[in-house]
Amino acid sequence: MSDLLNTLLHDTRLWRGHRQMAVTQTPEPTGFASLDRELGGAGWPRGALSECLLDRPGIGELQLVLPLLQRLTARQKYVFWVSLPFIPYAPALARADIDLSQLVQIDTESRSDLLWTLENCLRSPATGLVLAWPEKLAARDIRRLQLAAEAGQSICILFRDRQQASQSSPAALRLELTPDSQLGLQVNVLKRRGGWPGQSCRLDLAARAGQDTTVIQGPWSRPSGN
Repeated sequence: MSDLLNTLLHDTRLWRGHRQMAVTQTPEPTGFASLDRELGGAGWPRGALSECLLDRPGIGELQLVLPLLQRLTARQKYVFWVSLPFIPYAPALARADIDLSQLVQIDTESRSDLLWTLENCLRSPATGLVLAWPEKLAARDIRRLQLAAEAGQSICILFRDRQQASQSSPAALRLELTPDSQLGLQVNVLKRRGGWPGQSCRLDLAARAGQDTTVIQGPWSRPSGN
């Protein structure tokens, strides 16, 4: 019994109130110093799910993940975009020093198709990041994806409706995103592994990007007939 208890206490997935355990996988910085501070320096957790909860797409969520895209594509890691509600604007991404050859866009037709796609992308050793826009997911679905992310030691970010904030989720990190001024983004930490939630900060997306951000933000409508 004591051996089992010691094993559980050294598992980083176990929340122990005021005591924080160091994660074994090195996280990826968000690229925003103020947000990294609020996350205790943890950034985007590797081998885990993160959720970004927002009212609608196109409020600056792509700017939030832009630094991560730059680093991972530079390392020749694939970034999968699954079930996007918009069409990414490739010229703007290229100007942001993102290697377009490492980006893969996948459209799914059903919930089961979405889950199968996400699980296989997350388990692949070639994957650096999976970005997905699921309409509805049950807690058991998120748990399946969490296990797949752990198996592949990849990063997964789900963009979900902000109404899902009240839903229990096994995701390691949950961020609530709301627009703040023309090119600002308010980020509230709803959950973070190994620490208390409740932190918040404002991100100046234009200052961080130093470039034309309007084409990065989107969304852009799909062509008619497609």
